[in-house]
Amino acid sequence: MRPQSRTVTLAGIFISAASFALPLSLAAQNVNAAITNVSDPPAASRLAASTPASHLGVDDIVQRLADSEKKRAGDLKGYTEGRTYSVSYHGFPANLSSTIVVAVTYSAPATKQFHIVSQTGSKMLADRVLKKLFEAEQESAADPRRTAPTPANYSFTLVGQQLLDGRPCYMLRVEPHTNSKLLYRGTIWVDADDFAVAKIEAEPAHNPSFWIRDTKIHHVNSRTGEFWLPEHNESDTDVRFGGHAVLTIDYGAYKMDSGAPRPQQALLQPDPGSLPSGK
Repeated sequence: MRPQSRTVTLAGIFISAASFALPLSLAAQNVNAAITNVSDPPAASRLAASTPASHLGVDDIVQRLADSEKKRAGDLKGYTEGRTYSVSYHGFPANLSSTIVVAVTYSAPATKQFHIVSQTGSKMLADRVLKKLFEAEQESAADPRRTAPTPANYSFTLVGQQLLDGRPCYMLRVEPHTNSKLLYRGTIWVDADDFAVAKIEAEPAHNPSFWIRDTKIHHVNSRTGEFWLPEHNESDTDVRFGGHAVLTIDYGAYKMDSGAPRPQQALLQPDPGSLPSGK
């Protein structure tokens, strides 16, 4: 085996191990993006939302968060959006990076399709890390109850209140009941008016590999029209023996769909021959 090929192969061993942790960032985002419909709430809901944050206990906050998720399930019909996935690895035995631009289509109640628009950089990273994220999100979307921010999956502790981009939020510490690969532990910021998750700072509930030393998840949602939707996601993973991987997901403009759900389709990919690749 040529030295360069051997270096890339060794890097693949470490990075592929890290890739099992990196999809958890997207799983956390997908579960807790709280794509919550906040349009024209009933009078009782508006009155409850106007209650000072300090007057609500953790049980009330969690219940209202769950109620908003349930409403979202009935109101959200679908959307299309563009995303840019990027991952970079620095450390032994090589530095590698890869970027994929994807068109995503969501159809209620639980179908997501991914169409690759462009791909650059390391093909190995694209295959072993980025494309694994698509699979993780599809798995999470297929049964949202497994990953929803509810008492069935987590215990919650109210740790404080904080303004986030000028909006009051509750800060809740979350601890998973199981070490599922689709759950996490950390802090979530729940918007005090809309009862949607606005921000997540967490780590995976389960360390998937000996090679993973630590993974930190940073996720931000923002209000787009009537819904709270993902805006930016970053995962920082430390690999044993000094390697470090950074995954970022940037979400583009959303186009909401009010029509009927689309039938489920397989993951779409362009002809591999039409895409540039790297080593």
